[in-house]
Amino acid sequence: MPQHHALVAGGLGVIGRNLVTHLADELGWQVTAISRRTPDFDTAARYVSTDLRDAEASRAALAEAGPFTHVFYAAYQEHDDPAEQVSANLEMLRNCVSAAAEVSPELQRVLLFEGAKYYGAHLGAFPTPAHEDDPRVMPPMFYYDQEDWLTAYAEGKPWEYVVMRPDVVCGFAIGNPMNLAMVIAVYAAICKELGMPLRFPGSTTCYGKLAQLTDAAQLAEGSAWAATEAPAGTAYNLTNGDIFRWRHLWKRVAAHLDMDPAEPMPISLSEMMADKGPLWEEMQAKYGLLDVPFEKIAAWGFGDFIFNCDWDVISSTTRIRQAGFGTVVDSEEMVLRLIDEFKERKVIP
Repeated sequence: MPQHHALVAGGLGVIGRNLVTHLADELGWQVTAISRRTPDFDTAARYVSTDLRDAEASRAALAEAGPFTHVFYAAYQEHDDPAEQVSANLEMLRNCVSAAAEVSPELQRVLLFEGAKYYGAHLGAFPTPAHEDDPRVMPPMFYYDQEDWLTAYAEGKPWEYVVMRPDVVCGFAIGNPMNLAMVIAVYAAICKELGMPLRFPGSTTCYGKLAQLTDAAQLAEGSAWAATEAPAGTAYNLTNGDIFRWRHLWKRVAAHLDMDPAEPMPISLSEMMADKGPLWEEMQAKYGLLDVPFEKIAAWGFGDFIFNCDWDVISSTTRIRQAGFGTVVDSEEMVLRLIDEFKERKVIP
């Protein structure tokens, strides 16, 4: 068996896809990725399809694919009901990690990915910058259940665990709409096609607040570091390491696309984009774009949430930098770079 064999759950999400690429195609690890879909890109990784909510199916699939030295858990299921969201995501983590551990006597580390919702970023204003040991907010919150289960399950085991807490991960991924950079890019493309300025669609308060992002490529690099070098048994915030205000970034995006930013105008993207599917199909044909269904191209509700955060969203990255990971990304430059990449790969005109 190669020195490292990683299991990546959620292997085609914006976190998982970039992590798989980094581990398998850049670092040369053996990688097995779990995804319901098949990859749409060339990679040295092996993809397997299994239902992580089915314990027996998970055990059989991972027994055949293992053993593993590392598990990276980035799988996620969205549910409107908070209780169901907790039970479903906890069940998937439990089935994945327990099955992998059973067949992996040389398992070294399990990495669990969380996010700034851990600090209540989705509920309203919270103490910033958020530190890893800040007190929890009122549950339900599936991150808490997952972390508590993993902490208890790892006790007495020969392997260790690490928790990674990025926020608003941006990167290249197809068919995974939870990607804010893609939301911005597709919204801008539609505005431009309609001959409109690129107005900030959120609240005027949010337009002036401080925000943060995480480059998926940086997260992949930091995750590999955390899997092999970081002190274990703890959590690490990992964002780009800078902060920005939307009013400045938005004007840079508009200038980059040769568009007028105009003044912000709060709208519901979920409502205003509901009838744009036919327009998007016309644009795909007109510009020779990739055939990605409109409902899979961008999560408009996610954009509505981010662009209406009327409070600063900042996580402290002191702990991870003191531990030895020092990569910093310019968030504004990252967004412009990703927009160019979406163009080059024919996702947007």
